[in-house]
Amino acid sequence: MCLRRGVVLTITGLILIGTVAITAPAVAQDAEAPAATVAGTINPTAAVPPSPAGATVPALPVATSAQLPVTDKATEAAHDLSPMGMFLHADMVVRAVMVTLLLASVVTWAILLVKTLSLHFAKREIRTSLKALRSVANLAEANDSVRRGVGALLLVEIEGEVALSQGLPSEGIKERAAMALVRIEAMVGKRMASGTGILATIGSIGPFVGLFGTVWGIMGSFIGIANSNTTSLAVVAPGIAEALLATGIGLVAAIPAVVIYNALTRSITGYRALVGDAVALTMRHLSRDLDGRERVTYSRPSGLRLAAE
Repeated sequence: MCLRRGVVLTITGLILIGTVAITAPAVAQDAEAPAATVAGTINPTAAVPPSPAGATVPALPVATSAQLPVTDKATEAAHDLSPMGMFLHADMVVRAVMVTLLLASVVTWAILLVKTLSLHFAKREIRTSLKALRSVANLAEANDSVRRGVGALLLVEIEGEVALSQGLPSEGIKERAAMALVRIEAMVGKRMASGTGILATIGSIGPFVGLFGTVWGIMGSFIGIANSNTTSLAVVAPGIAEALLATGIGLVAAIPAVVIYNALTRSITGYRALVGDAVALTMRHLSRDLDGRERVTYSRPSGLRLAAE
């Protein structure tokens, strides 16, 4: 009995020792993982001294979630990503680019307003002159009907040429009058088109000026990354956003300038066509008057000859 009891106890003890030997490494690994995590949270390089037996281990400090919104609010206050905030925090060069493009945009809309009013009144005036020139039969009646605008200028030029060419052939008078009226037509068209070249310039170089501000701003962001020794998006994003704002303002200035330039060009072409119609009507009246004068001149000697006979 004693021997059997001793064998059972021995076997039981061996089973317990084997169980402990098998489960000990796994327990040790599970115990080391949280310890390493806690140690890395506090100080990765600091060595944890062994605590004496019976000593109370102090609780480790844990960051509360209430502290995180404070950090976000501070970051938001430091980097205001609204358009005005990005403009105020931008580099001096980028800010100068933005101001230049905004001024260009103001000039674009001012030219649109001025040219739209000028073309409206000029077209209304030339249409009135055309209506009067179509309703008369000669230059004398045209002078009485048309008293202002481009039509009156054409008639004054015709009268001056006729007065200077008294006694000269009619064909020469017509050629010189046609050249004078073509010169007036070109002058009027050039005067009306003045200022549209600025729109073409803004539309062509505006995006590139904005791109220059973007390149300069991104270069400043990269310099800030190098100085701060970090690649955090919170450091890079504000500078890149400010740089891209310059390109956006460049597009805002350039796109309306191109559209307005094309619209004004079409309108000025239509105005020049109306002036061309006025020139053609004036030349028609001149030709009719010259032909009538020649007919009177040719018929008068024959009448004198018949009287003498």
